[in-house]
Parts: sequence; C-alpha cells; structure tokens
Amino acid sequence: MTDTAAAGATAANLNVTGLELSNVVRRFGAVTALAGVDLTVRAGELLTILGPSGSGKTTMLKVVAGFELPDEGSVRLGVHDITVASPARRNIGMVFQNYALFPHMNVAANIAFPLEMRRMAPPMIADKVAWALQTVGLTGYDRRMPSQLSGGQQQRVALARAIVFDPGLLLLDEPFGALDRKLREQMQLEVKRLQRRLGLTTLFVTHDQEEALVLSDRIAVMNEGRLEQLGTPQDIYAHPRNRFVADFIGESNLFHGRVTAIEGGIAVVAVASDLVLRLVAMAGMRAGAEIGAVVRPERPRRLGSGEAADNAVEGELVEAVYVGESIKYRLRLSSGAELLVRWPFRAGGEMLGGGARLRVGWDARDMHAVPWS
Repeated sequence: MTDTAAAGATAANLNVTGLELSNVVRRFGAVTALAGVDLTVRAGELLTILGPSGSGKTTMLKVVAGFELPDEGSVRLGVHDITVASPARRNIGMVFQNYALFPHMNVAANIAFPLEMRRMAPPMIADKVAWALQTVGLTGYDRRMPSQLSGGQQQRVALARAIVFDPGLLLLDEPFGALDRKLREQMQLEVKRLQRRLGLTTLFVTHDQEEALVLSDRIAVMNEGRLEQLGTPQDIYAHPRNRFVADFIGESNLFHGRVTAIEGGIAVVAVASDLVLRLVAMAGMRAGAEIGAVVRPERPRRLGSGEAADNAVEGELVEAVYVGESIKYRLRLSSGAELLVRWPFRAGGEMLGGGARLRVGWDARDMHAVPWS
C-alpha cells in the first residue's frame, strides 16, 4: 500500500463525529411517521434502529441522509446543522439492501465514483480505491463487473464505496436482507470488525432482532414513530421498558397481574387464583398496581422433587420444538396460562414428549416488571 493509501486507512478515525436528532417530526398527510424523536449517536458507535414495518425506522434514516426533510426538529452531524442540507453535502456513506451498484461499471469504477464526484486527483483516487478494496478483502477484484460477483462480494463493494471518501457517518439500510443466513451472519461479523477498526459512527436499520443484538453498541427500539427504548442489547433484552419492547425483542413470557404485596423488596403478583408470581419490586411500585411480569424462556429450570424456587409452577407439555442447540417446550399451566421454556440440547439427551408434566421454577430476580397501561 502506498503512503497515500495508508493515510486513507486512518482517515475515517480522524473524521469521527456524532449524530444528534432533536424533536424530529415527519408527517405524510394524516400519518405521523416520526413523532418528535430525540436521539444521539455517539462518535464511533454502532447504533441500530430496530422496529417492525411502519415503525418509522426507514423514515428516520431518510431524514438523516437528506432524502426526506423533517417537518419539525433538527439534525446535526458533529458541529454542523444538516437539517436542510442536500444529501451530497452531508458526507454520509450509505449501503442499501439491493447494493445499488452500477452494472455497467467494474468494481474499481463503482468504488471510485464518489471520489470522482468530489473531483479528487486520479492518483489519490487510485490509492483510496486500493485501500478500500484491501479493507473489505477484495484486492484483485478491481476489474470485475458486478454481474461476476457473488451477493456477498457485491455487498463488500457497496461497503467499500461507502467508506472510500472518509464519511462522517455510515448508514446501513437492512444491508444483509438479500443474503442467505450463513452469509448474512458472516457479513454481520465482518461489518462489526470493520466498523470497530475504522471507528466509524454507524447508524444501522433492521427489523431483525437477532441481528441487532449481535451488531450493536446500543439499540433504539421504534414503534409507531416513537422511540420506545434506547440502551445496550443486554439492557433492552433483560430490562424491557414496556410491553411492546418485552414482546418485540426476543421471546418472552408476559403475564398480566396485580401487585398484592411487597415483602422485603419482592413484589407478590397475582396473575390468577392459582398463579402467584414473585419479582424484584421496581422503584415506586405499590400494592394494587397493575403490571406485566416478564420472564425470558431460558430462565426457568426444571425442578426436582422437593426443590424450591421463588416462582414454582407445574404444567402439561403441549409442544416441543427442536432447534439445534436447544429445545423449546411450551407448558400449559393449570390457570390456563402458557409458559415457554428453552433449554440447551445435548447429544444423546432426552427430548420430552407431549403430555408429560413438568415442574419448573425461577428466581424473583429473573422476572422483570413492565407497566401494563
């Protein structure tokens, strides 16, 4: 690599900056796609916008990119207000699900395109293209046409084109949606390593919860144009803020009940006449409060005869699903409620059949309360 290309390898680190959205509103007629969103992406972090279809995540990305202008609020990239700036003046790299490569240009020409638009000198363009190809592991592919590349290779070219001009921000719009599962998982790890190495501030949009948990420094969960929760993957999974997040992120058991007492920091929650649960009381929780009690499927454990737990229930096994590394069991409790448990499957181990009765339990600290209203 030449000295110029070596300098290109660190340029993104020198260009690290943060993104800030303040009270951003975007309406389409009677539909409010973004309802006063406040969000800060820290310099150098990978933040994922996660939500179902229609939640506003793609509209948010378009507002950041400049393809949509907000009706209210502002967008800042570093010290610059880019709210009404044209997309070309925002210094933002983008990677789309469909790659958006120019089919009549070879790999080198595709990557060089944003540099040529910036009227960069040809020798520097050549150096930066060489650096970008090396960075994404495609050295030697410069003369190939997009039609001669696999889906994963095309994705790498799109990524190289997005980083070659040292963007202040990288936007990834569901970039792995067209790839098969194995290649998608491989590309997720490659992008994560590349983002860390270059220190690129990155905003990633997806509806895939597992993808968000794998890739992100933090996750912003969107629903109906609002930011429901912002936090680390671990925090959002273990401590969902409300019913939507608890239900949307991963699998969960959500019970509706009422707090009947608080004893030594433990809330006693009546779900049914024969189903009482215990969980760590939240600050300000009072007897009589209507709440949702959440426990993740991996938390319950099988209880032996005479073995106790803060929460102990017995039920009939109505479904068993083998998913490779684990088995999912669905129990129907005497109250009529159902409980999903997921346990590791070991080679040669027993897979329980339908109709079996199981007694399972979990600790109070493994349950989390969310507001019900």
